[in-house]
Amino acid sequence: MIDKSHRGGLRILFADDEAHLRDLMQMELPRLGHEVSVFPDGTAALKAIERGSYDAALLDIRMPGITGIDVLTQIKQTSPETQVILLTGHATVDTAVQALRLGAFDYLTKPCKWAELEVILNRVAERRDLANKTVALESRLKAAEGAPLIIGDTPAMQQVKRLIDTIAPTDATVMILGETGTGKELVARNVHERSERAQRVFIPVNCGALPENLVESELFGHRKGAFTGAETNRKGLFEVANGGTLFLDEVGELDKSVQVKLLRFLECGEIRRVGENEPFRVDVRVVCATNRDLRDMVANDQFREDLFFRLNTFEIVLPPLRDRRYDIPELARHMISRYAARRGLTETSISPEAVEVLAAHNWPGNIRELANAVERALILAGNGPIRPEHLPTQLPAKNRPQPGVGQAAGGPHFTIPDGNPTLRDIEMSYIQVVLEKHNGNKPAASKELGISLKTLYNKINQLQQM
Repeated sequence: MIDKSHRGGLRILFADDEAHLRDLMQMELPRLGHEVSVFPDGTAALKAIERGSYDAALLDIRMPGITGIDVLTQIKQTSPETQVILLTGHATVDTAVQALRLGAFDYLTKPCKWAELEVILNRVAERRDLANKTVALESRLKAAEGAPLIIGDTPAMQQVKRLIDTIAPTDATVMILGETGTGKELVARNVHERSERAQRVFIPVNCGALPENLVESELFGHRKGAFTGAETNRKGLFEVANGGTLFLDEVGELDKSVQVKLLRFLECGEIRRVGENEPFRVDVRVVCATNRDLRDMVANDQFREDLFFRLNTFEIVLPPLRDRRYDIPELARHMISRYAARRGLTETSISPEAVEVLAAHNWPGNIRELANAVERALILAGNGPIRPEHLPTQLPAKNRPQPGVGQAAGGPHFTIPDGNPTLRDIEMSYIQVVLEKHNGNKPAASKELGISLKTLYNKINQLQQM
């Protein structure tokens, strides 16, 4: 049987001119958890490779017209991620060497033993999984810091922990709701780490930050030539996450055209690369998050109602930090310990007065704002205790600068850049000021700027390229 450590079977193409072997593969390979498409000759196999993508191709060397060797050569050019296994009843050392030199994954002699084929297919699955893990290396490095901890013992956080314990062992879709900075990705990682998929990849993706014209390609992949700039086949994040968990943050930012494809996956487990006709199955658990009111978006025809009900199978609501003030001291000490370890500091602490300052603040940026404040204070305090003077100060309202040149009434303090700035320079400088005012809270900044969250992400991407 297939190694159960490999979640998600292989997509296999089988080409052989012997009908009884095609029937056998079509019957037995699905029993091992694989999908198989069978073809009677090399010409049909090549047409299938042009239409869709496969993890493995089992090819008879001697077929009418195009040989297995010819198909192997073409596959290596058009679909290099497909692993080719050659089968023949006329084995010679020269043929085997030629096949391996041309890029074949392995070589079997007919009649091949079923156990030998299973071993080879497991090796193909291992290579596929290793490739996916490599693409997801950043995610795995984050996980390598240890199991994610959820800090807090307030009733609201105890409820969150109970819900995670209940839902994590299942494969149900999870929706995490809460303001920006409340730790939605942390909860998603906890769901993943406590599931049977814990040893597999966890792929986080901010849907609002994806380039608008490439969202579908990023999520579902594309075929070479599917659009201008698609020079090679590319796996989407759903394929990379095969066997693991895909975390879709800011899911409310997805366009309706992409919502349709996400709904199809949730209903039948199938995706389709851009430019391909044939869908294929992947084994992915979806966890979503948003700070938007999806019910309101449904009512305003901005989000599909059927997708909302599919995503909202199980709901976890994270409270804002201002509603869990008793957790702030413990959160701060945990952050100090983590940042100190990264900086090689051995003696760190926080004074009771500094804790009082932290607990008294409303934290509109939630945990993310608290983390930034603690890291800044730790740098200023060095090895000494963190005191109130090391913490960011909030400018009293009576001392705020009066509106002047380059500053809007009630807005953040802004000065036009020196020199001869272009309109773009001024725009980008003001966006930076508004982001700083809101401690990096992008939804709040976009609201003040009067632009959509997606537009703000696009502006930020432009800013990073300046």
